Order: sequence, then structure tokens, then C-alpha cells
Amino acid sequence: MYNKFLVLAAASLFSTAAFAQVTVGDPWIRATVPAQKTAGAFMQLRSPKATRLVDVQSPVAGRAEVHQMAMEGQTMRMQKVDGIDLPAGQPVNLSSGGYHVMLFDLKQQLKDGAQVPLTLTFVGADKKRENVTVQVPVKPLTYTAAH
Repeated sequence: MYNKFLVLAAASLFSTAAFAQVTVGDPWIRATVPAQKTAGAFMQLRSPKATRLVDVQSPVAGRAEVHQMAMEGQTMRMQKVDGIDLPAGQPVNLSSGGYHVMLFDLKQQLKDGAQVPLTLTFVGADKKRENVTVQVPVKPLTYTAAH
């Protein structure tokens, strides 16, 4: 009887993982100085099905937005975007110089070693919404992600 239970438990864990949608890899936020009111969050997103990141929220910020950095002539510009498409099975990097999450009106200093909760909202082709909450580690001011 116990062996049957273990087999069923293992099977249910496997099936849950198989149906999981978006995974978040290597998330991080750079630490801030005391009066700083903005910060960027970076990570890698992957989904087995095509989906779209449409919203971000965090209790440490007055608002959070999805942004993109792009060259306009000789100038790098940052602008808000209404979402980011995640093609099925392909990683999408949110990194400095490209797509990323911006946190505005920070309610506190983000210190090295802290964890910042971010809730990412995705909408699939079927119009169903999925929220993924991740604890994002705060890295030192001098931190640079490996490429």
C-alpha cells in the first residue's frame, strides 16, 4: 500500500511539473542607495506554451512596469511596453539594455541580500491569466550578470 502511495505521489509531482507554465530563471535586482526611487529587475522567462507577460506588481514599489531599452539614432531610450511575448519553449531574457522590469516609487531602500517579491501576470492564447510570484534576490550595487 505504501509503495502505491509513493508511485501516485511521484506521478502527481511529474504531472504538475508538466503542466506548469512560465518558469523564471536567475532573477535579480541591483541594490539601491538610500534616496533612490527606481530599480530594475532582470531574469529569464520560459514557457512551454506561447504566452505574454502583461503586468508586474511588487509591494516594495508604488508601481511596476515592463520596459524596453532601444537605440534611437545615437541615443539609448527606455520606454514602457504593453507586454512581452514568450514564444513556446524559447527563453526570453529580461536584461540590462533590453526588456526589463522597472520598479518606481520605491517604498524602501533595496539592500544587498534582501528578497523582493514580484508577481508577474501572463495571458495565454486562451485568454487565461496566470500569476507567477517570485522572490527576487537583491545583488550588490557593483553586480553584473554573467552573459
